[in-house]
Amino acid sequence: MKRISLTVLGLYVGMLAAFSQSATDSTQYKSRKLTLEEANLISSYYHQDGNNAAVTGGIGSEKLTDFSNSFELRLSKFDKKDRKHTFDIELGIDHYSSASSDKIDPKTVSSASSADTRLYPSLNWSVENKKGTTLGAGLSLSSEFDYKSIGINALVAQKTRNRNGEFSLKLQAYLDQLKLILPVELRTGSNPEDEKDYPTASRNSFSASLAYSQIINQRLQVAFLTDVVYQHGYLGLPFHRIYFNDGSEGVERLPANRFKIPVGLRASYFAGDHLVLRGYYRYYHDSWGLDAHTANIEASVKLTPFFSVTPFYRYYTQNGVSYFAPFQAHDPGQEYYTSNYDLSAFHSHFFGAGFRVIPPRGVFGISHFNMLEVRYGHYEKSNSMQANIVSLNIRIK
Repeated sequence: MKRISLTVLGLYVGMLAAFSQSATDSTQYKSRKLTLEEANLISSYYHQDGNNAAVTGGIGSEKLTDFSNSFELRLSKFDKKDRKHTFDIELGIDHYSSASSDKIDPKTVSSASSADTRLYPSLNWSVENKKGTTLGAGLSLSSEFDYKSIGINALVAQKTRNRNGEFSLKLQAYLDQLKLILPVELRTGSNPEDEKDYPTASRNSFSASLAYSQIINQRLQVAFLTDVVYQHGYLGLPFHRIYFNDGSEGVERLPANRFKIPVGLRASYFAGDHLVLRGYYRYYHDSWGLDAHTANIEASVKLTPFFSVTPFYRYYTQNGVSYFAPFQAHDPGQEYYTSNYDLSAFHSHFFGAGFRVIPPRGVFGISHFNMLEVRYGHYEKSNSMQANIVSLNIRIK
């Protein structure tokens, strides 16, 4: 896995060298300082409930709440060759509580069970020259009690000669470590409830994302998207219980490799000064036999020059994998097994609306308080799981 990640970095370094040689020099250099383009504060509250928790073998409460905050900062400057450098800095923190996770060890209430906090900073850099060539790279980290992740990415993009189209390629690698926290009754040792140093396992993900966007005319824009994703390592979760049909108990077991190939189409249609329609379709297939379809429609309706409403609807359906079976339906002689309903056959609906205000003199008369947006969404799965999310986005510009 180390060899693959080094290959990604090597490809990036090679592209950067080629880019530097081909960039054109400006006739006159004017020193420009690093400036703030915009800052975004995004907060959201999410709540779900259902009766198919994977922690308890496909039955039991799925109640979960998550409070998320993310602060994003975008800075930019021009260099001697009039190339624009952009720096995106993000710091996010999530705190969640989960009724099902508390069942890992009902005797212990700790960050390993009933609640946890995740911290995820990231830094991305890109540079674009006068010919419309963009190069970029980034680093991200994520940390919580039982999961650590390091991510790296490299980007190359090229606009067409008339600047109406753009090709892009993004390579990403995520190197993860997870603690193998088993259900309390399946642990070994004299005092498993006091265990601090859990064993760990790795999970590595590598992806290549290709995209082409095109302005068809003044009203229509389209984009074609595809990804190739490869995962290797411990791809299940060690505290997802399995109750077999002979009365025995274990934890889910899944293949150590997975290929994912989603293909998507996105379109935006400007129907007039007061209406923009956006549509999205994606087909997904992976090596576990999962096939899925996603269709999304969104309309941005400008009620006044400064206030708009954006209703949206998304439909999703998947066939499920052969490794899935519900509570007490698995045979212990099977090679792979899970009772995680995220891998079952289901369909879902997600709908809601956003409300955005962008007054010319700033929100509440504060000139740099550029935008305020509130969004609400309701989610329903065919297995009766439901969720609601409310988010707030504040933009400083």
